[in-house]
Amino acid sequence: MSSAINQPEPRPLVACTISRDVTNFDLLIEDMEAAVGEAWGDLGFPEALAFMGQLDAETLEFIAIAIDDEDEDRLPVIGEIIELAGHLRIKVILIADDVSPSALHTLLRQGADEFVPYPLPEGELQAAIDRLRQPAEAAMSDARIAPNAAGQEGVLLAVHGLAGGTGATTLAVNLAWELANISKDKAPRVCIIDMGLQFGSVATCLDLPRRDPVFEMWSDTETMDEDIFKQALVSYQDRMWVLTAPPEMLPLDMITSEDVNKVLDLARRHFDYVIIDMPTTLVQWTEAVLTAAQIYFMTLEMDMRSAQNALRLKRALKAEDLPVEKLRFCMNRAPKFTDLNGKSRVKRMAESLEIRIELQLPDGGKPVSQGADHGLPLASSAPKNPLRKEIAKLAASLHALGKIDVAAV
Repeated sequence: MSSAINQPEPRPLVACTISRDVTNFDLLIEDMEAAVGEAWGDLGFPEALAFMGQLDAETLEFIAIAIDDEDEDRLPVIGEIIELAGHLRIKVILIADDVSPSALHTLLRQGADEFVPYPLPEGELQAAIDRLRQPAEAAMSDARIAPNAAGQEGVLLAVHGLAGGTGATTLAVNLAWELANISKDKAPRVCIIDMGLQFGSVATCLDLPRRDPVFEMWSDTETMDEDIFKQALVSYQDRMWVLTAPPEMLPLDMITSEDVNKVLDLARRHFDYVIIDMPTTLVQWTEAVLTAAQIYFMTLEMDMRSAQNALRLKRALKAEDLPVEKLRFCMNRAPKFTDLNGKSRVKRMAESLEIRIELQLPDGGKPVSQGADHGLPLASSAPKNPLRKEIAKLAASLHALGKIDVAAV
């Protein structure tokens, strides 16, 4: 009885192999035992998704997904495993035996961190593990990855829809919420500002009141100080601060570039990330936001109105010698990766407009509008929604970049 009581707790798993049948990869078994001893497990593809949603998965350092040519019809499930691992900050090593280049390309694009061919070259699995561990060690040596109000100004990210209904507010609200929850220990301070003075709907999407202090702040920015700015803000679940649109519809030209710059300067001094939800209309102070922003997301869809508006926007910005290079085009309701015809249309559209569509947001379906109607971000209302997963990946990549190397996004 005493020996049973004194038995040591089993070591938590630090790694896991995921495959159709791990016995088909006997060299992998040997190399895993050499790398992590007994602190690893093995799962099939169906079990992996369920396991990674449990608390046990939080201890995982990496997963090794082993596939061969017979697994190419399982790419959607494997891709979902990779995306979930990315959200949980679990590194992914892809081990492939006689898999087509297109399949490898698809899985790597979905977030796999390392690729090792099978049969495994001697020492290659350990080398891949060492490469995965290097970024984590470097991050621990840097006490602050994301900017903070004490050391430097916060990062400014703007979201602007090229046409109504292209998902700009959905992207802004959910990106802000994902950034606010990116870390359990040292969550960055996030503020979202609704610049849609007439039809801004950030308050609706988060079920927040539109308050009179917002109108008073915009009406007299000359006397605005930190206290007035803070009074205009409203907290969302004690994790994020929101400057809603005013209670009443106001002319967009009621405020000037000077007004906007003063508010943005205050926000960046007090928050690590400031997300701006812009109105669809171009106004005089749009230039102020574009100039101040590190990244200016433009949402569009696969239709003629978006294409025409993209061309007109580019011409307008170039005519005024404004920083067009800050624009990042985001395709809303993008085709699935199995829709080759749809992807070809996206490519042709980008080529004809001479732009790069760098972010493709999947169609989240009815849960997106339902969540907004209930005043909940997708992370709360539909955490497994494909659109939510893509926005979470975007937030993680932005946060990992820290200083926001625009060229790398």
